[in-house]
Amino acid sequence: MSPPKIVDRQVGRNAELFAERIGTMDSPETRYPYLRILISIIEQAHPEIAQAPEKDRYVAHLVRNLSKLTVEEDEVAEVVRLRDEERAIY
Repeated sequence: MSPPKIVDRQVGRNAELFAERIGTMDSPETRYPYLRILISIIEQAHPEIAQAPEKDRYVAHLVRNLSKLTVEEDEVAEVVRLRDEERAIY
């Protein structure tokens, strides 16, 4: 049996496992701080998306795939937008 295929090699297997664990958490409030960490990891792995016009949707889609479809894209996109507003990135 071969190991499971990595969704995004630049982000890495540990981030994928982290996303899967986030998907098992029972509330958005519980997931929020961990999603912020995961979003930072993704931004470091993919610096090209930092200025992308649809950054929130791109990151949300990636997190959903990393989590094996257990984290909703709308929730992640909202966290990306909130985080960017806090950092004054428009």
